[in-house]
Amino acid sequence: MNRFKYVLALLTLMALLLGAFAGLAQDEKVLVVGWKEQTDAYDPANGFTHSTHIVNHVTYSQLVTFPDENAGEILPLLAASWEISDDGTVYTFSLNQDAIFANGDDVNSDDVVFSWNRLKHRDGNPSFLADGIDAVEAIDDDTVAVTLPAPRPSFLSEITSGVFSITNADVVRANGGTDAEDAAETDTAGAYLDSTSAGSGPYVLDLWEPQNRTELVRNDNYWGDQPYFDRVIFIHMPEGATQKAALEAGDIDLALDLSPDQVATLEGNPDINIFRGPGVLTHFIIMNTDEQYSGPFANPTVQLAVRYALDYEGYKTLWGGVKPATNMTAGFFGNLGEEAAFSRDLDKARELLAEAGYPDGLDMLLEYPDFGAGGVDFNTNAQKIQADLAEVGINVTLQPGELQVALDKYRSGLHGIGYWLWGPDILDSLDFLSFMPPGKVATERNNWQLESLPQEIQDAIAAAKVTSEPEERLRLFTVLQEYTMQYGPFAPFNVPDVATAYRSDLQGYIWHPHWLLDVQILSRAM
Repeated sequence: MNRFKYVLALLTLMALLLGAFAGLAQDEKVLVVGWKEQTDAYDPANGFTHSTHIVNHVTYSQLVTFPDENAGEILPLLAASWEISDDGTVYTFSLNQDAIFANGDDVNSDDVVFSWNRLKHRDGNPSFLADGIDAVEAIDDDTVAVTLPAPRPSFLSEITSGVFSITNADVVRANGGTDAEDAAETDTAGAYLDSTSAGSGPYVLDLWEPQNRTELVRNDNYWGDQPYFDRVIFIHMPEGATQKAALEAGDIDLALDLSPDQVATLEGNPDINIFRGPGVLTHFIIMNTDEQYSGPFANPTVQLAVRYALDYEGYKTLWGGVKPATNMTAGFFGNLGEEAAFSRDLDKARELLAEAGYPDGLDMLLEYPDFGAGGVDFNTNAQKIQADLAEVGINVTLQPGELQVALDKYRSGLHGIGYWLWGPDILDSLDFLSFMPPGKVATERNNWQLESLPQEIQDAIAAAKVTSEPEERLRLFTVLQEYTMQYGPFAPFNVPDVATAYRSDLQGYIWHPHWLLDVQILSRAM
């Protein structure tokens, strides 16, 4: 049976690669990436997955960006410069007059206003990120003013995201797009933007066959440095073993989803390079605070028992990485770190269950996507969660689901108890407020309401949104994290390491904490 599966995987791989390379010009410089595709859309106002971000990072441009190698500073991109008002609420951007779209049109202030208002009104998955913007106004063709309701120290970091990509307003309008307040009902440009891009990045989206392949072609009108590769092909390979076989054979250049065991077997192969480093994806259990969906797991005491029952060191043995104290991304300013994180205490977990009225245990239905990311398999972790909780009398029934179906249920707040991962929306400590009411994950996805919190915690959340002084920020985020550790409906259990393997002739590979992979900076040794 195992031999049959292996042969079947190779035949599938051959079919994928033959389809991917059919019709390519002989002199094209082609980069081929194997990944587990998660794409929900390539329309910047609607797509919100890791694979969406990798592609849109190079098919579009934003006003500002991070350096190639890290997120240590804010750099100009479409905005040549900017000024911030004394009260910290108005940002005035002067656009780079050399910037043009892939079709040759100039990038102007109308494009910025249209793109950001469409993002806000389209009501797509990432639209919430624009909720904190009061107004976007064109001062003249090359100047845009953005007004915030209150000072927000993370604002420039936020708009590095691909969801704030600047689209060609004329092209999107001509294909059914609108930035009007009723865009959620009237905008019809999504299909167009899922088939080609309307941006100013170094590449143009040429093809998307969902759950099969995505192809990008070089933008010959790119206003920056031209990329090395003429074409970039992303092939959906859901099995890490398939990616590994293709990489070893030289059929792909880069494998993004190998398990630690698979990466280890590539050590010493002179044709393969390996990158290892700290990751930013937090794996966690989410327990709905509405008991109509989660029953007894809406009880904070039961939630705390779950946190004590998990075998944190076991997950580190599986995937490496760190044990998170909270859902604040590891490495962010104010993160409590492993020294403050939970250690497994089965007696304490049983004591808490008894205190909550369940001395003989209880049942749990665990919903999660049948999926993997970065070499980490959700099914493996779900089975371990099942085994961990069984030791304190929580009988877990596993309910894996198709990714998009499970994601829709999770995002709508209709789940009971789920297992998911989180990559930061913004590279700032404020990202943690997504896990505090009225944040996106806490309230929209998990029905945790602001009014249920003590007034001092509500005040701390409000202060954290506008405070920039480091010592006060540290104090506020410490208070908030400590509160969620005791009373929050989340059980984060692992932040796995990043491990990526690529052909040794591929140059310039850097793992980035925000966009993960930048194909623009890659080249091949001659």
